Amino acid sequence: MILVTANTHPYLLQQFAQRDIEYIYSPSISYEEMSQLMPDLTGLVVTTRLRIDRELIDKAAKLKWIGRLGSGLELIDTHYANERNIACISTPEGNRNAVAEHALGMLLCLSNHILKANREVQQREWVRDANRGTEISGKTIGIIGYGNIGSAFAKLLSSFGVTILAYDKYVHGFGGEFIKEASFEQVCRYADVVSFHLPLNGETQYMANMDFFNSLGQKPFILNTSRGGIVHTEALINALNGGLIRGACLDVLENEKLSSQSIEDQEQMAFLATHPSVVLTPHIAGYSHESFLRMSETLIMKLEAQGFL
Repeated sequence: MILVTANTHPYLLQQFAQRDIEYIYSPSISYEEMSQLMPDLTGLVVTTRLRIDRELIDKAAKLKWIGRLGSGLELIDTHYANERNIACISTPEGNRNAVAEHALGMLLCLSNHILKANREVQQREWVRDANRGTEISGKTIGIIGYGNIGSAFAKLLSSFGVTILAYDKYVHGFGGEFIKEASFEQVCRYADVVSFHLPLNGETQYMANMDFFNSLGQKPFILNTSRGGIVHTEALINALNGGLIRGACLDVLENEKLSSQSIEDQEQMAFLATHPSVVLTPHIAGYSHESFLRMSETLIMKLEAQGFL
């Protein structure tokens, strides 16, 4: 029995059905409801809505694999799953292009004042000089995290005539014609744009803190299309107010569940949403029409390759 806990492309369910695999499709299932089903499951498909913790895993005596539609396994206790010989499979190849294109779109939008100018035109204001754009051609782009998505972003940027400084603690040997391997400190010192493409874990949480913002040498644009917890929101706001950065593009926030936001969360979100040098989107970077299908295709391919289907 496979449980699919997320909204998914019909392709995934069709593939299970063609193989006569019994499945339950319940994209709004609660943690408690899922807990009751765990003893009968051999496979589990998730996104970012539910935490798969030790308590759940302990109930899953038959579970062989957990498939993540998208990238980032921070809501899964992967260490304990591995101890139980449960494979944890993510599909960053499925949405890397979508995230990369979204990040580029947000950057172009902000650097050319497109949202601001659009709002002004809607109010019948025709402001030109104050909305003069800044080209990214010739600039230095810092990429922190050079995995599937960071490298896809670099590939898109290659046609803009930029210099890319890329830092990854665990990946090396990727430097080339326009990509230079760099240290974290070099990215902070020289980049006109700093874009985060990292998983959220103990090493990366609040990587963009006040020390980070104080170390920036070029007052860059900050992009985060990875996880909200990588950027400390209070520090980001202080950096905006203090002129340490020129602006920010955020597809993710520390607390994206609006119903559970504290007063402070609400005030911070309102500040960012109305700031003329900030572009916000609701965690949709990796959710294009194409990636919606591709993530399912990638999961099926990996399950087949590992002998689970």
